[in-house]
Amino acid sequence: MITDIEDFFSKGCGRCDRFATPACSANKWHDGLTGLRAICQSAGLIETVKWGHPCYMHAGRNIVLIGALQGDFRLNFFNAALMKDPDGLLERQGPNTRHPDSIRFTASAQVDDRAASIRAYLLEAMGYADAGVLPPKEAHALELPDELVEAMDADPELAEAFHALTPGRQRSYAIHLASAKTAATRVARITKARTHILAGKGANER
Repeated sequence: MITDIEDFFSKGCGRCDRFATPACSANKWHDGLTGLRAICQSAGLIETVKWGHPCYMHAGRNIVLIGALQGDFRLNFFNAALMKDPDGLLERQGPNTRHPDSIRFTASAQVDDRAASIRAYLLEAMGYADAGVLPPKEAHALELPDELVEAMDADPELAEAFHALTPGRQRSYAIHLASAKTAATRVARITKARTHILAGKGANER
């Protein structure tokens, strides 16, 4: 996966063999992606790279992540349970997504058409970060590390594969990640485990 932000906009995320080719989704949606980037930067968000994608932060919190697929490109909001969505733009990324968290675009021109709404949504999310407001904790049978929840919010394919695992396999990852002493180690373990999760395997399976 890429670690340099400029690589995403010129080559892609580095997760598949379409990287740095004309077939890469980032190349297909280049104009729309750079439009989203400009809006995020103009809002005063800090630009970083996480999970191979542009991630925009404010007040020490992840606010949004930009992603590109073959059929569309997206602006994904973290802590989406807080968002009011007055313009009805947010969609669930998949059947296992708890809250509508993604603005989906199927044409680059839609970024300009929705620019005012996007800026308003970014300011709303930044306001929650400034105030330290978080969504209420939801009851789950399995307590997952924040890093895994954020990774799945940013990676719909990973989320679908994880939720398709048996409860025992899900628990194995929760235990494996909880044993890490730092957030950086947990993120590294998630990145390393991604292929295993997509293959339907538990943390201790080969």
